[in-house]
Amino acid sequence: MTDEKKTGRKRAPAKGSDAAAVDPALGEAALAQWAQERAEAEAAEAVRVADIERAALAARARLLQEVAALPGLPGVYRYFDAQDQVLYVGKAINLKRRVSSYFHKNHAGTRTGMMVARIARLETTVVRTEAEALLLENNLIKALNPKFNILFRDDKSYPYLKLSAHAYPRVSYYRGAVEKRHRYFGPFPSAWAVKESIQLIQKVFKLRTCEDTVFNHRSRPCLLYQIRRCSGPCVPEHQTEDYARDVRNAERFLLGETDEVMAGLQAQMMVFAEHMQYEQAAEVRNQITALSKVLQQQSVDENSATGRDRDVDILAVKLQGGRACVNLAMVRGGRHLGDRAYFPKHVEDATALALDDGGEDESQAIAVRRSPEQLVLEAFMAQHYLDAFTPALLVLSDPVSEALGEALSAQAGHRVTLQAQPRGQRRIWQDMCIKGAELSLARLLAEEGSQQARTRALADALDLNVPDLATLRIECFDISHTAGEATQASCVVFESHQMQSSQYRRFNIEGITGGDDYAAMRQVLTRRYAKLAEGAQLGHARLPDLVLVDGGRGQVAMAREVFEELGLDLGLIVGVEKGEGRKVGLEELVFADGREKVYLGRDSAALMLVAQIRDEAHRFAITGMRAKRAAVRTGGSRLEDVPGVGPKKRAQLLQRFGGVRGVASASVDELMTVKGISRDLAEEIYRVLH
Repeated sequence: MTDEKKTGRKRAPAKGSDAAAVDPALGEAALAQWAQERAEAEAAEAVRVADIERAALAARARLLQEVAALPGLPGVYRYFDAQDQVLYVGKAINLKRRVSSYFHKNHAGTRTGMMVARIARLETTVVRTEAEALLLENNLIKALNPKFNILFRDDKSYPYLKLSAHAYPRVSYYRGAVEKRHRYFGPFPSAWAVKESIQLIQKVFKLRTCEDTVFNHRSRPCLLYQIRRCSGPCVPEHQTEDYARDVRNAERFLLGETDEVMAGLQAQMMVFAEHMQYEQAAEVRNQITALSKVLQQQSVDENSATGRDRDVDILAVKLQGGRACVNLAMVRGGRHLGDRAYFPKHVEDATALALDDGGEDESQAIAVRRSPEQLVLEAFMAQHYLDAFTPALLVLSDPVSEALGEALSAQAGHRVTLQAQPRGQRRIWQDMCIKGAELSLARLLAEEGSQQARTRALADALDLNVPDLATLRIECFDISHTAGEATQASCVVFESHQMQSSQYRRFNIEGITGGDDYAAMRQVLTRRYAKLAEGAQLGHARLPDLVLVDGGRGQVAMAREVFEELGLDLGLIVGVEKGEGRKVGLEELVFADGREKVYLGRDSAALMLVAQIRDEAHRFAITGMRAKRAAVRTGGSRLEDVPGVGPKKRAQLLQRFGGVRGVASASVDELMTVKGISRDLAEEIYRVLH
């Protein structure tokens, strides 16, 4: 029974309700009390708003005082919002004049105005020259990831071709930090370019590609020797000075000294012929023929690829549809190795901000207005060459500031020439690079249009209430194991119309019965969302808009239990159930909140997106599981890391305990029963395996 029925009185309206909704039969005292409470609430709200406004005005006044006190020197400035997130990083010849322009000009209705309204504080750093300011600016951009700067993905994974420091050097593909004792050639724009170069070196110079462990234990040459792709230095009868000569020729070829290599080979062939060593002369002749074919296939005119043209980077920029592409083509040793396309973030905001503000070039008293293409190209060059190899010549599709060229020269330690209007062979390279940028950008826009259409189709099919589809976040889970061994769960993330690989997570599943996928799913969902649910309630974290589970009703039921325990919305859970015969395209979606199963259709764009995310979760889970399983099964590699455990002792350990698992489960005293294993060594083995 309600309070009204018990007492016969009507309750006063809730605080904040409209006075028009007040019941006329309400007593005068209750009405007066309600009016007083409402007035007090409005007064308190007015005081709160006034306090906020006063605090904002005080903060803005302090900010303007800081701006007024800035020196008229070169430097770098950073703007932060109220949440202490960096908004923008910029450089200036005159910090005081530059920073003041943001606050004293009228930027209403522009992106600059939007940013200035969000500035809560600033930081500045004074430097000596404009070049130093440029370098520091781009160091900070890469470190802080500001919203209103043009950002390129930090890619330090360029591949190299490596010649090892060995009596009989090995040629190999390499990524990572370089070591001075080895020789490296590159960088190359792609793995394909490195592998193609290795194949050429195998064909022409017959250098070995086998690992040192294989090389050291060969008793006869391998198949590569039989097909004339290696000279077979792994056996004593082929370990001659000829291999060192081939290594030197390969190095000169990679450095672009092709004419010298050809002349040396021809002279060597004539010497063999004069001494009637016709078999050796024929071998050198075959080398010359193979090298000639390689040089004829190169798209670069070797006659023009001399001097500075042996190492050149060609850069072209193209903007369309709010996106930008910078295409980088590489010429190394006079050979065109291919190109790689880069797609920056924040292009629209950053270019609009720079153009609204009159550009970044303060070399003159009046700022020079530059095109968006120039701004994007300068941002790429400053960020890309900050800690990468810079050749002596850069051929560009658009001119850039002289200060950037000076900074690159200072960074590289040699003179870097920037050329925007080349002739001859360089013009051919430039045209090729511009065309590559156009094609790459057109392909990106087509792919993004297709992906956005898929996102929209899925949101419509599932009736997801997401105002901005770019913010739609989907997390997908999968379980992988081999007959219960090395169980791993994966979580992949889809957001901004693409997979976000940096946010992927793997979970080692322990404490369950091997092969129990339901228990594994319970564990991974609990570990993923327990703390996230608490943070979401406090407004510190964001839950996904959709949680995909690779499985049918059983997995969905388990996910439902976890979400009920955590107090989360069951409508987030969707299971991807395989269709009849487990055929691709027949999948059905299973819901945890009681809705009927949905079949989207084989050709549905929404199903294509679901399948893409589900397959990525499966791939990520299975690669992690295989790595974990391999670590368990072949943990002998960890035994190799133990000082004092060589091949003989390792074999004795594995034979004595029946494999790596047996060695890992053995105690220190049991390890000491193996001949040659002292207590110190047994303790070290136990430590490494545990």
